[in-house]
Amino acid sequence: MSGDNGYMAPENDEVDRIVAAWRSERPDLDFSPLEVLSRVGRLARLLDRERRRAFTRSELDSWEFDVLAALRRAGSPYQMSPKALLQQTLVSSGTMTNRIDRLVDRNLVRRLEDPNDGRGVLVEMTPAGLTRVDAAITRLVDAEAAILSALPRAEQKKLAAALRRLSLEMDETD
Repeated sequence: MSGDNGYMAPENDEVDRIVAAWRSERPDLDFSPLEVLSRVGRLARLLDRERRRAFTRSELDSWEFDVLAALRRAGSPYQMSPKALLQQTLVSSGTMTNRIDRLVDRNLVRRLEDPNDGRGVLVEMTPAGLTRVDAAITRLVDAEAAILSALPRAEQKKLAAALRRLSLEMDETD
């Protein structure tokens, strides 16, 4: 259906059908939250599938990407303490130790003595790790751009701003 500005109203999706059925059965309830959050949930599942695909094509598990991405974002020489990695990835100390061990075994990171702390350790990404994480983030950004390509850039920015506000509100109540 075309409006005055030439905008074509989208077809109904599965969420519209579910909400319509609920409204028929429970007209006393406001189902508008489902219209937004059910779609967010569906998009989250799609995004998760695309992320797994991007990481798999780069021969990484999602947890490996998380650690390598934290090191990559730190900038050259791509080093962080295990404690800083913990803060970036929100896992326990034991889990991080296990992850670092596994990444060392795959030659994606190495442990170095911390020159500023004789007892400390730094985790440094290897060239192989850098190659893998760069390939994965490129594939991920391309996949996410394809997902969003149905929306004009201005709508993407509005959606990002609205989701940011919601995210910040959720963080405050957490």
